[in-house]
Amino acid sequence: MAGKDIIMLTHEELKRLHIIHKALDGKIKQIEAAEILFLSDRQIRRLLVRVREEGDAGIAHKSRGKESNRRLPEKIRKKIIKLYRQKYNGFGPTLLSEKLIEEEKIKISDETLRLWLIETGDIKKRRKHKRHRRWRERKAYYGEMLQIDGSHHHWLEERGSEIVLMGCIDDATNKIFGRFYEYEGTMPAMDCFKRYVGLYGLPMSVYIDKHTTYKSYAKPTIEDDLLGRKPLSQFERAMEELGVEVIHANSPQAKGRIERLFKTLQDRLVKEMRLKEIKTIGEANLFLEGYIKRHNERFSIEAQEKEDMHRHLPKEFDLDGVLCIKTKHALRNDFTVAHNRKLYQILEPANTKDVIVEERINGSIHITHKNRALGFKEIYSRPNKEKEKHQKPFKVRKKYIPPKNHPWRKYPVLPKPDISILVKTGHF
Repeated sequence: MAGKDIIMLTHEELKRLHIIHKALDGKIKQIEAAEILFLSDRQIRRLLVRVREEGDAGIAHKSRGKESNRRLPEKIRKKIIKLYRQKYNGFGPTLLSEKLIEEEKIKISDETLRLWLIETGDIKKRRKHKRHRRWRERKAYYGEMLQIDGSHHHWLEERGSEIVLMGCIDDATNKIFGRFYEYEGTMPAMDCFKRYVGLYGLPMSVYIDKHTTYKSYAKPTIEDDLLGRKPLSQFERAMEELGVEVIHANSPQAKGRIERLFKTLQDRLVKEMRLKEIKTIGEANLFLEGYIKRHNERFSIEAQEKEDMHRHLPKEFDLDGVLCIKTKHALRNDFTVAHNRKLYQILEPANTKDVIVEERINGSIHITHKNRALGFKEIYSRPNKEKEKHQKPFKVRKKYIPPKNHPWRKYPVLPKPDISILVKTGHF
């Protein structure tokens, strides 16, 4: 511990003291000292008086070692620490500051909370990461590129099973959209994209990873080789029909915005739903609608260019007919189609060898040919062919006796050969 005769000064104060002594000794003028220390003339004169009267200790700030006049009462500090441990355990200082204002009507800065929680040992001081080097510039226009991905996480914690958040983030503005599903697959991806299009319109391009939902790994067919094309996943095929460019990322770091979004939501959104005691996907999706609106108001930014590049579809456009799973099937001679172990009967003549079976997002089935819908019905039981066969009554066939004038009766009946004679002559 420093003794009474030891003066504790900072490097900045030592620098000031050095210049003040120069001014006191008359080696430099007061105005020159003010310019060197970037202080006003009045402040220099005050420092000269204090050092002359108090010695070198006069250069130190008078409030050093004293409690701040703005220090919060210890009662509030203890109350907040108790709330953190009982209700907001695991919340970061920034999110905790927001929740204290919204829920408890207590306004405290996040930095004050961080220092308090570090002092009590509830959180540990973390070293700041190096600044991220941005290799790719943001897109200039809103709607120019949309990053899409799915996040598998225990979003409901112990209150429910693991679910998937299908998320979207605009590259230019950081505006987000998302919805919870039971799994990450073609149907959830198409449903999420359909809802996004309904709100904002079609983006110019989508930036996605190489998950089997978004990229096909099937071998090209002979037809593909002849036409010089690659096999497309159902999602790629739908984007191609809508005129949306598909860009595949080679690594998670390439689509860093959506990855960082999921990291943020796994911290903030999970805790928000914990406070609301949300237990089901339906409740989570209902809460997510309001949360996304608040998130965009706070964290979205302005695009470099003002023009919105989203394309809005005509009202009569059948988006469900594009955002669906299309499967090509052969049409049988009895005008039936087999799909997913089910049999469908076409109710109208179709001059074709194959049809397209569409599985829509709402679970319905449509059968089309050249974009024309065909009427059909599902056959729940196959017909028994044995029962349908026409069973004729069994009749005993009468022995045929030719008439007397039949040609074969005109020829004489030859006698039977004598076997003994044939044996003796060697003909038998």
